[in-house]
Amino acid sequence: MNQKLFFTLLFGLFLLSGISHYAHFGTTIEFIISAAAILFVAGFLGKATESVAHYAGQRLGGFLNATFGNAAELIIAIFLVREGLFDMVKASITGSIIGNLLLVLGASVLLGGLKFKEQKFNVQLASHNSSLMILAVIALAIPAIFISNQHFSAGSAEFLSITIAVILIVAYVLWLIFSMVTHKDILEDVEETTPDHGEEPAWSKGTSIIFLVLATAMTAFVSEWLVSTLHTFTADFGFSEVFVGAFLIAIVGNAAEHSAAVLLAMKNKIGAAVEIAVGSSLQIALFVAPVLILVSTLFGPTMDIVFSPIELTAIAVSVFIAKSISRDGKTNWYEGALLLIVYIILGISFYLI
Repeated sequence: MNQKLFFTLLFGLFLLSGISHYAHFGTTIEFIISAAAILFVAGFLGKATESVAHYAGQRLGGFLNATFGNAAELIIAIFLVREGLFDMVKASITGSIIGNLLLVLGASVLLGGLKFKEQKFNVQLASHNSSLMILAVIALAIPAIFISNQHFSAGSAEFLSITIAVILIVAYVLWLIFSMVTHKDILEDVEETTPDHGEEPAWSKGTSIIFLVLATAMTAFVSEWLVSTLHTFTADFGFSEVFVGAFLIAIVGNAAEHSAAVLLAMKNKIGAAVEIAVGSSLQIALFVAPVLILVSTLFGPTMDIVFSPIELTAIAVSVFIAKSISRDGKTNWYEGALLLIVYIILGISFYLI
């Protein structure tokens, strides 16, 4: 799609989404238009981030892509928290984690592997990512087990949730210091076999930064319009809040990471693709989810960190298969297919709830 057509569709859908929201076209129409708009806005966010990443370097670029790619999910979740839809928030967190580990990483590995027989990335980075993913599972499982089985009081459950949220944020900050500062050289990506051949970014450095800010602002507006339709939409079509949060919202919110990660994998930059997919999942589990718990204290009742057994199982299964596939620092198309198969199994299971 050429740039002129992309921007025409982007701003056209953005305006149409706003008009449908304030003119009350009807919930289903509003949901469809807003979902289409956020896909293009997320794509715009991905393009702007990729352009900024060109100037910042591959590892930092992957981190920036994951961070700004998660902006859509974070903003959507904040509006859901404000509405008190805690179950849908937890489902969207679950969906974001499994969506990045299975859908985004799976599509990247599959399509990159179809073009290149085997792709390699830093094995030490893969090892550390695996350890952090296990930490995320532990951090989510422990409060669920203790609070559910030991009959904690509301005050104790709230204290434990806030405490774990703060600990996870500290752990994530320490990981950034470790990976970006003290051990940056050790975790550098392996040498790429396919250079850029003089590829230039889509925009200049200044324009890229401006577009990044603009895309984030547009994401905030469209996210609020989308969230406002969810109550009626789920009731009209008989979808469970868990399915809507874990798959519909997560797929829409993952659009930025999905497009950028796949494009990078097809350029044989699997290291950056893994950084986006796995790094985004870690960011959701260790930073976004804890931040949402802290933010919930500003709107009224505090959201606890207790995830349902179904959600914890989905996260644990995703971490297990992603860890198994990425631990050797090598990928091929069949491993990507395995990740997508697990995602489809989970998707069907969640739909039938």
